[in-house]
Amino acid sequence: MDIILLERIEKLGTIGDIVTVKDGYARNFLLPNKKALRANSANKAVFEANRERLEKENAEKAAEATTAGEKIAGAEVVLIRASSNSGQLYGSVTVRDIVEGLTAQGHEVTKKQVILGAPIKTIGMFDVNVRLHAEVDVIVKANVARSDDEAELQRQGVDVLAAIFEEEQSEKVGFTEAVDPSLEPGEIPADMLEDGAEEDASEAGEEPAAE
Repeated sequence: MDIILLERIEKLGTIGDIVTVKDGYARNFLLPNKKALRANSANKAVFEANRERLEKENAEKAAEATTAGEKIAGAEVVLIRASSNSGQLYGSVTVRDIVEGLTAQGHEVTKKQVILGAPIKTIGMFDVNVRLHAEVDVIVKANVARSDDEAELQRQGVDVLAAIFEEEQSEKVGFTEAVDPSLEPGEIPADMLEDGAEEDASEAGEEPAAE
C-alpha cells in the first residue's frame, strides 16, 4: 500500500514522504494511529494544503519532547527482584515496571514510549530506549538487583552477575579433591590411612607363612 507519512517513521522516511508498506502494517498501525494517510489523489491534495501547518506542529512537538528528554535522559529505575543463585529472576521486568518507576520520579511517559525488546529476566544494569517523539529518543537505566546494596554496586559499574558466577566456580573448586597421579586406580593415599590400617594393608599383600 502507498501511504503519505505524517511524521518520521524509522526506516521508512519523514513527514510528507510517500512510501510503500505492507497492507497489514498500514491498516493495523500507521493509519489508525494517524501516522500516515493513504496516498490517493484526494489525500495528496489535503496533505499539500496542510503541509506547512503539519510541519510546524511536528517541529513544536519535537521541541517539547527534546526539552522533556533533557530531564529524563540518564534516569535510573531501581527494581529489586528475587532471583536464583545464578541471577535468573523469578518472573521478569516489563515495560509496565519501567513506566511505573519513571512515573514515580515525576517523568511523564507512556507504555507506548518505552521500547523494551524483550522482558528483562536477569539481574543487571540495562539500557532502555524511551521514544518521546518520532525524532526524539533518550536512554534510561533499569538497575535490576536483589538488594539495594547490589543495586549500588551495579551503579558503580560492578558486574554482579559475573561476580556470582565466579563465586559459584570457586565454591565448586573448593569441594574438588586433588588427585595424586602416582596412585593406581582405587589406591588409597598413605596419609589417609591410620598407622594400624597402613600396616594391615601392607601385611595383607604378603604370602601366608608355610607351616
